[in-house]
Amino acid sequence: MSKSPIPVLAIDGPSGSGKGTIGQILAQRLGWHFLDSGAVYRAVGYLAAKNGTGPDDVRKVVQLARDLNIRFEVMATATARVLLDNKEVDDELRTEEAGKLASQVAVLPQVRAALLDKQHAFRQAPGLVADGRDMGTTVFPDAILKIFLTASADVRAERRYNQLKEKGFDANLSQLLGEIRARDERDAARAASPLKPAADASILDTSTLSISEVVQQIEHLLRDRLSGKQR
Repeated sequence: MSKSPIPVLAIDGPSGSGKGTIGQILAQRLGWHFLDSGAVYRAVGYLAAKNGTGPDDVRKVVQLARDLNIRFEVMATATARVLLDNKEVDDELRTEEAGKLASQVAVLPQVRAALLDKQHAFRQAPGLVADGRDMGTTVFPDAILKIFLTASADVRAERRYNQLKEKGFDANLSQLLGEIRARDERDAARAASPLKPAADASILDTSTLSISEVVQQIEHLLRDRLSGKQR
């Protein structure tokens, strides 16, 4: 376990739970760095597809993971820019195909191991907000606060549908619901870092909560943890 004095706020949860939006807002408010681990895996899947590498070609996928050059820029609008080899690729990584590929490569223990050090490198002063599926359980088990966001599959599918439509993508709500349920099953059943709350995580169901309500709850919890650490 890391002995780093740099605090980490770990936010985990399934697709559509709101962790990305919430994490970006909190990183911007706190002035902390931001890690969207889902985008890291999506980037590996995206590069694999771009290079014609199938998810079953483990050696090549692992090499792509090791060579990955990705960073995040938190904007005042709370929408982080994703830069892959210094090129903005946010839209490319937010497609359903990229999400499907990310889920496929994420089940490979060798890929997860290759990306672990890269994720640790995002831990820089004054602090880090990290969102994903195993931030609190595997990547940053010493996080000062661990949050697990959840919501019903129907709510998450509707959120994803609205998000895609706003970006100008075609979307089918029933298809999205099926894909979210299938991804939930894959993420929960995988042998390497399955999707589950950390034992010491605070679980928040966001199904009926607004973004501002969730942010306020997490800020309150974080203030308590930070003040307790300083005493």
